[in-house]
Amino acid sequence: MKLQVQGRAAYAYTGGKTFASDGPCVVFVHGALNDHSVWTLLARWYAHHGARVLAVDLPGHGRSAGPALPSVEALADWLLALLDAASVPAAHLVGHSMGSLIALEAASRAPARAAGLVMIGTAYPMKVSDALLATARDDPARAIAMVNAFSHSSLASKPSYPGPGAWLRGGGSALMHRIQNDAHGNLFEHDFRVCDAYAGGIEAAERVTCRTHFILGTRDAMTPPKAAKELAGMLDATVSRLVSGHALMQEAPEAVLNAVREAIPA
Repeated sequence: MKLQVQGRAAYAYTGGKTFASDGPCVVFVHGALNDHSVWTLLARWYAHHGARVLAVDLPGHGRSAGPALPSVEALADWLLALLDAASVPAAHLVGHSMGSLIALEAASRAPARAAGLVMIGTAYPMKVSDALLATARDDPARAIAMVNAFSHSSLASKPSYPGPGAWLRGGGSALMHRIQNDAHGNLFEHDFRVCDAYAGGIEAAERVTCRTHFILGTRDAMTPPKAAKELAGMLDATVSRLVSGHALMQEAPEAVLNAVREAIPA
């Protein structure tokens, strides 16, 4: 689905269904150097079970025009503007990693528009090591390899996603390289600096009024569960812990779908 958001072209995957004019809506927000494709399973499930779905490409990522926006706050405003462009008064917001911070900030800026909040692979603060930021700046390909290794807790998961025989690490690497190569500038460094710089999480949590659910990977080396404990407490969040690394939607697809279904019943 193509939209005009803040004067620029934006894309959202609708799960294989025509986007209806009314009904419940679920919005999926991807993480750093990803795009809407990480949400295929969840987006299609909700679209085929009565919900309207918008799995977005953030500005400068995938099929959405750039430039990439400079902060979580600016991305949250963009997300709310996308809801306006799609004529959606309120939606369940589901975000992974960087996308979880964007969903949190959007839910805090417009509480009445957030029917629910699901934060996957999240942490606050979402600090990035100086060494990784320097590598992202100087040698993005090496940094992508590092993050891809950190994001998966095993060499292979079976049956794997999107189907038996899929190579999770290879797919993750290919996606990040494609997004990086299509970007104007070093999008990898940009996205990780956006995560690292976000300092408004506590204040945002105080303004959120909807039910919140965290889905965390017990083997997550990027955003370990202990790094989400304070924020989860502030939000009085229900917490689901899955045996997975940071790439939860790929490494534990059925478990993530089941956990999101508990948070957002169809």
